[in-house]
Parts: sequence; C-alpha cells; structure tokens
Amino acid sequence: MSNMYDEGGRGTDLRDQFRQEYSAQQNQVQSRKRSRSTLLLVVGGAILALVLIFGFMAVGSYNTLTTKQEKVKVEFSNVDAQLQRRNDLIPNLVETVKGYAKHEEKVFSDIAEARSRLLNAKTVEEKSAADNQLTSALGRLLVLTENYPDLKANEQFKTLMVQLEGTENRIAVARRDYNQIVLDYNTTRQRFPAVVMANILGFERADEFKAEEGARQAPKVQFPG
Repeated sequence: MSNMYDEGGRGTDLRDQFRQEYSAQQNQVQSRKRSRSTLLLVVGGAILALVLIFGFMAVGSYNTLTTKQEKVKVEFSNVDAQLQRRNDLIPNLVETVKGYAKHEEKVFSDIAEARSRLLNAKTVEEKSAADNQLTSALGRLLVLTENYPDLKANEQFKTLMVQLEGTENRIAVARRDYNQIVLDYNTTRQRFPAVVMANILGFERADEFKAEEGARQAPKVQFPG
C-alpha cells in the first residue's frame, strides 16, 4: 500500500513540475512578445518622429524657398521693365541721329540687331548678354555724336539723352536690387536642410544679371554750354 501511495505522490509531483515548467515557458514566451511589441513601438515611434521632423523641414524649406524665388521673379520683372523702357526710347534716338549721320549704317544695324536680340531673349542669361551688346552699341553711337555739334544742340536729341540716362540709372538700380535678391536666394538654397529640399523639390539656382565692365555706367554726352 505504501508503494502505491508513493507512486501516486511522485505522479502528482511530476504533474506539478510539468505545470510549473509549462507556466515558466509561457511566461518567457509572453515576455518575449511584450519585448518585441515594446521594441516595435519604440522603432515605430522613432520612424514617425523622423517622418514628422522631415515633413516640418520640407514644409519650412519649401515655404522659404518659394517666397525668396517669388522675390527673384519680381525683381527681375523690374529689370525687364526698365530694359523695355530703354528699348522704346532707342528708335526715336536712332532716327534723330540718322538725320545728321545717315552714313553710320554699321552702328545703326548693330543697335537694331542688339535690340531685336534683347526683345527675343527669354532667360536671365540671354537678357544680360543682349543688354551688354545693346549697351556697347549705344556707347559707340553716342561717341559718334561727338562729331556732330548740330546734333548735340538738337532739342529732341537732348530730351532723348536725358530720358536715356535716367533709364540707364534705373536699370543699374534694378539690376543691383535683383542681384542682391538672387544672392540671398542662392545662399538660402545652399544651406542645410534647404539644399536637400531644393534638390528634391526642384528649386534651381537663380542666375545673376551680369553687366560687362564697360556697361556698368550710363553713357554720357557732353552738350555745348
């Protein structure tokens, strides 16, 4: 009888041990699941935080670059308006000079070519190159007028020259303002994180409006006193 009781007791102990081992294994499994869940939450939270940070950076950079890019466009339209103003003066100036110097066809044709090139220019680079060409041709024309005292005394010529000089000064101011805005935009574009966003969002560098050394000042003609 005692052996049977002993065997029954050992069976109970084995079952209890099995239950304890099984329970421990289940606890370990649950613990690993909780650890994996916690890790996934941490990783997911970090990824979400990075996405939000990137999103805020992208929005901020986009807004800043867009604002500065629009300023570049506005300033260039001011330059373009002054160039058009000068282009409108040139035909009357050329016709006035032709009345006294009809044989200077080379200069007149150079001015017409440069003026046409400027009118058809689309990009900043094209307009700046055409403007330099036109300014150079105008400079040659005004040098020629020194040989025609009667032309220099002509009241219409004097009026046109005053208007031309004023327009040249306005072009210089508009060009300077434009280049300052371009420098600000390009500098902002090169800074981090804007440089990353600019490449992703397609914000290109803006071109300066370059003036050749001889075209930086308005041409002048001395009138007889």
